[in-house]
Amino acid sequence: MFRRRKFTRGGSPVTDSDNHTALTLGGGGARGAYQAGVLRGIARLFPEAKFSILTGISAGAVNTVHLASHRGTFTDSASALVDLWLSLSPDQVYDVDALPLVRNVLRWGMRLASGGHRPAREPMRGMVDTTPLRTFLTKALQTAADGSLPGIAENLARRRLKAVALTGTSYTTGQAVTWIEGRDVELWQRPQRRSEATRLTPQHVMASSALPVLFPAVQVGSEWYGDGGVRLTAPLSPALHLGAHRILTVSTRYRRTRAEADQPLTAGYPPPAQVLSVLYNAVFLDLIDEDIMRLEKVNSLLSAVPQSERNGMRVVEMLVLRPSRDLGKLASEFEVQLPRFFRYLTRGLGTQQTRSPDILSLVLFQRNFLERLVELGETDANARAEEIGQFLS
Repeated sequence: MFRRRKFTRGGSPVTDSDNHTALTLGGGGARGAYQAGVLRGIARLFPEAKFSILTGISAGAVNTVHLASHRGTFTDSASALVDLWLSLSPDQVYDVDALPLVRNVLRWGMRLASGGHRPAREPMRGMVDTTPLRTFLTKALQTAADGSLPGIAENLARRRLKAVALTGTSYTTGQAVTWIEGRDVELWQRPQRRSEATRLTPQHVMASSALPVLFPAVQVGSEWYGDGGVRLTAPLSPALHLGAHRILTVSTRYRRTRAEADQPLTAGYPPPAQVLSVLYNAVFLDLIDEDIMRLEKVNSLLSAVPQSERNGMRVVEMLVLRPSRDLGKLASEFEVQLPRFFRYLTRGLGTQQTRSPDILSLVLFQRNFLERLVELGETDANARAEEIGQFLS
């Protein structure tokens, strides 16, 4: 489902030289493969498409950094991004062995049962160990010896990019922090969110995509970070602050019809899987819709104000792309292929007692599920080729 919108932002009037198009990618765990499919579909239809500002959160951070560091054309980078997703497997994201999972479950249980009176010999971290993902990303992103991503610096120097931004949530300070690598960037600070200029590394990607509770927090500098979607209540704001004149965003949230939304997903008391699905959706997928609505209302108000009295605020054109299918329901078709013990735990949470186990779709890094997401993304892009073409032109 695709929707086109226009929004406003504050700042100086835009000149032709500042006519930047931004690509904003949100979270969704394994659903990031859908974004890769959409982008490959767009690249095949419009190989000359250019995005000078790239921003990402969570799984979108992986896609953002891969595109930003790739030295080839948009078509090449989008195709390579799909290859990256299809080369993933659960054991390349987290440790799938039963023993570490059992150990973590028992450690959390003992900690809760002791009321904190028996200090753990090591801090309680995430339920799974994501060291395999760190190793995978370090290699896939062609990381330099100092941890930097030379492809980003090269694309900035060639002026193919203006800026790349990732957002993480600081558990240390409670703020949303947007890390930026770019040219002529003006930093900003707002209540509970700030920006920092830096050279992006796989560590920033890991921090931005560290799903709460499931994945362990990641240290960047002196602070510990988790998924960027937790605190960033305005997911479009990094692109707007960086000067985007147009924004294309790929959401992984299926928009239900009124009839679909009113249908119960569970019978009786909701299992933990359903509660977690609602929670994760509210944190990672719903905020983009709220941000769009807020900006749309501001735009409506501004339209009634004379141009001379708008205090420099301008219109930003936007295109929102969404999946044409419920990815949570789609994930339930592939649940049986999860690693055995991990499947045992997810079923214990009640993933089979809900018709749309969205929490499952975040961690289902099975190749055939990822292939299906890529295929769906390309199909959705092709279905709206004319609208996308009008936006990009």
